Amino acid sequence: MVVNIDQALASPQLTGQDVPALRQVWETIGPDSCPCSYNFHMHTIYSDGQLKPEDLIKQAIAIGIKGLAITDHHTIGGYLVAQGWLEYLHKQSPPVTPYPYLWTGVEITASLLGTDVHILGYAFDPKHPAIESYLQGEAPRHREAQAAVVIAAIQQAGGLAVLAHPARYRRPATELISAVVHLGIDGVETYYAYANPNPWQTSPMQTQQVKQLSEAYNLLNTCGTDTHGMNLLRRL
Repeated sequence: MVVNIDQALASPQLTGQDVPALRQVWETIGPDSCPCSYNFHMHTIYSDGQLKPEDLIKQAIAIGIKGLAITDHHTIGGYLVAQGWLEYLHKQSPPVTPYPYLWTGVEITASLLGTDVHILGYAFDPKHPAIESYLQGEAPRHREAQAAVVIAAIQQAGGLAVLAHPARYRRPATELISAVVHLGIDGVETYYAYANPNPWQTSPMQTQQVKQLSEAYNLLNTCGTDTHGMNLLRRL
């Protein structure tokens, strides 16, 4: 199925679960895609971020972002408020240029090779029973915390699973990416600013390593600022 990205992202009827359009966006993602065109990793006051969802959307519009996902930890509270705000804006006045498209998103703590990692979920149905237990504001425990179970839950809910910032853990990215590939993960957060530079830019050495691994394993590539502060153009 060929998707017209611009038409798909401009539609106010979509509700954050448009997987084909998201896949097509990720297939075009490059080192310059974030933070001004796309951003798939950010947090609000609904987890450990400082931005209110309404202010996040206002910033995204001002920046000119085409598509984004709010990835609060273990909740979609921020997404729901932001989506409601976008729907309100659409009703108030049709935009001259399309408002950003907002996909469902979440960041889930999981156990992989004996270490904690973060699995990002996108474009899932938040009402699907497979994902509901991961959206209650608490990190999963025991069997539910196993990376294999987390990835399966996201995919069963119709979404895509991504390993966040693969080069930021205690285990090497080579080991972790190989492990999640065998668990059926869809992608990796290839473009990430590990040293929090200002202005934001993806880290060259880690990006090269992760990109080579994603190509070797035929994974999708994503990008994100992992914003926790007040500025969507930075992490902190």
